Parts: sequence; C-alpha cells; structure tokens
Amino acid sequence: MVFLSFVYRFLTNFLFLAMVYFSLNYMEKYEHRAGLAILVLVYTGMRAASTLRAFYFFQKIEKLEAEARRLQAPINDGSGGTAGRKQLVVDVARLRRDGELKSYMDLFFLALIVLLCVAAIMRQ
Repeated sequence: MVFLSFVYRFLTNFLFLAMVYFSLNYMEKYEHRAGLAILVLVYTGMRAASTLRAFYFFQKIEKLEAEARRLQAPINDGSGGTAGRKQLVVDVARLRRDGELKSYMDLFFLALIVLLCVAAIMRQ
C-alpha cells in the first residue's frame, strides 16, 4: 500500500504537470496564455504553502516521537504491554517519513509547474 500511495501521488502530480503544459502550449493568444499561467501560479502558490505547512506539522510530530521514546524508556524495563506502544511509535515514524517524502515530491512538481508558467508568460 505504501508503494501504491507513492505511485498515486507521482501520477496525480505528473498528470497535473502534463495538463498545465498542454494547456499553456495550445493557447495561441498571449493574453489567454498569460491569464491561465497566472491562475495556475496562484493555485500552485496555495498548494506550495499548504505543503510547506505540512513540513511544520511533520516537525512537531518528530518532536512528539522523541518525547514518546524518552518517556517510554523507563517503562520498557518494567511490565508488559510495551510492544504495542513501541510498534505505535514505529508506525507513526514511518508515516511521518512517508508524508515528508510525498511532500518533497509535491514540491518538486510544483517547482516544475512554476517554471512552465513563467516560461509561458515570458515567451510571445
């Protein structure tokens, strides 16, 4: 499932990039092409801001993971029931890492889209 989530994220980003590329290339009038490029830039800016905010969220989760591991260390010496807690911390760490990788993938495609839009605005 993890691999499929990465493939899905890649395909959706790639399809958005392809849609922007073909949309901008088939516009013949400069005014329409520039208007569409500006609208796509606004949308891309909002998505980039959301993605960057997700990094702040992942940073906070990482701090919580470290705190949970610190608090769990004395408990591990005692009674049972810690295997479930350890697995929970490991699962959260894996989900955070996967989320960060997906956010990097989003930022890469958004940067390519910004380059396409700027190129479309600059050419005549």
